[in-house]
Amino acid sequence: MKVQEKGRLDRSRLAAPQVFDQLREAIVTLTMAPGTVLARDALAQQFGISQTPVRDALMRLGEEGLVDIFPQHATVVSKINITSAKQAHFLRMSIELEVVGTLASKPNALLTLQLRTLIAAQVAVMGVENYSAFVVADHAFHQHMYTSAGVPDLWALVRRNAGHADRLRRLHLPAEGKAQAVVRDHGCIVDAIERGDADAARQALRTHLSGTLGTLDEICARYPAYIAD
Repeated sequence: MKVQEKGRLDRSRLAAPQVFDQLREAIVTLTMAPGTVLARDALAQQFGISQTPVRDALMRLGEEGLVDIFPQHATVVSKINITSAKQAHFLRMSIELEVVGTLASKPNALLTLQLRTLIAAQVAVMGVENYSAFVVADHAFHQHMYTSAGVPDLWALVRRNAGHADRLRRLHLPAEGKAQAVVRDHGCIVDAIERGDADAARQALRTHLSGTLGTLDEICARYPAYIAD
């Protein structure tokens, strides 16, 4: 399965991180579904590089549990591991509760305006089934909260551990009313931050981040071939 046309790498940068980023994006967006075989030689030809950076990229994906590597045989996109997804959710929830509490303790008009602008950007792509653009806008909203709270590196930590949880969310996002609920939750979080109500901000965040796991049984029943307990 193609990710990018041959030659689309930035030749001024190391190849392995770019291959990793492109393959990871394809996996978490389910462009590459669980069970997809990743042939090192084919990927090297596709990207126009040697097999060494491809191997390095696949090893990093293996460390995140996004591919299963069978030495001397094949590399396969892994199924969605529910245990890993739940742990990623626990990590994010733990951190982000403190983030919104911190922001609500010192509300300011500029932050409120910035967050509402990011919500508007998400609304702009909500009705066109442009799920990738919607997710990018969603991440921008949350990342800005981390940055505003003074903990931008923790967002990177959360993202590194989010592969399995992201794939669950991608399966859930097309559900009727899901995108609207995401935007509504974001608004509730910002409203609470603007009021300086840390408890309400945390409760709004709990509601927001629990949406996908709250429908886990339904997701597993609908996509059994994608899921591993």
